[in-house]
Amino acid sequence: MGARLNVFIGLLLVLSALSLINAQYQARRLFIEMERAQTLSQQYEIEWTQLKLDQSTFGKHSRIEAVANKELGMVHVTPDRTQYLSAEVVK
Repeated sequence: MGARLNVFIGLLLVLSALSLINAQYQARRLFIEMERAQTLSQQYEIEWTQLKLDQSTFGKHSRIEAVANKELGMVHVTPDRTQYLSAEVVK
C-alpha cells in the first residue's frame, strides 16, 4: 500500500510540475504579446498625433487658398469678372 501511495504522490508531483511549466510558458507568451500590443499602441498614438497635426496644417484657410491659386490657377472673384445670367420666362 505504501508503494502505491508513493507512486500516486509522485505522479501528482510530476503533473503539478508540468502544470506549473505550462502556466509559466503561457504567462511569458501573454506578456510578450502584451508588450507587442503596447508598442503597436504607442506607434498608433504617434501616427494619430501626426495625422491631427497634418489635418490642422492642411485645413488652414491660407494653405487652401495658396494651393487653389498655385495648383488650380484659381483667383478671387471681383465684381468686374462676375457674369450674371438671366433666365427668360417662357409662356
